[in-house]
Amino acid sequence: MAGITRFGMSIEKSLITKFDALMTRKGYSNRSKAIQDLIREKLVEEEWEAGDRETVGTITIVYNHHTRELEHALTDMQHKSFQQIISALHVHLDPHNCLEVLVVKGKGQDIKKIADRLIGTRGVKHGKLTMTTTGKEIM
Repeated sequence: MAGITRFGMSIEKSLITKFDALMTRKGYSNRSKAIQDLIREKLVEEEWEAGDRETVGTITIVYNHHTRELEHALTDMQHKSFQQIISALHVHLDPHNCLEVLVVKGKGQDIKKIADRLIGTRGVKHGKLTMTTTGKEIM
């Protein structure tokens, strides 16, 4: 097993019991894989929070398309960020509401600014930024 490091760990019984239950719900077959994923998740979070590394993610917004000038404002913001917004999906949820999912790529700080502007636009009912890594720095 080249490249693998084994280590021991002390943990409270109640905590490992809860962790094992979580692991089972998530479908992990062993603790090692679950712990590896938790470590990667934290490293990815640190990577995009640093703001200066290239990251990828999605900006999801739900809005009422009847809100005056909203679609124009959202489209205008997206055009201004064409270098970071690499794809967009628009879904009509019902006669009034739309869902947009924007796939973004760029420095974390730039992506966060774009998401904040879009989500904070008057008429947007809900929005969420989900960031991850390009995978270049994470094994």
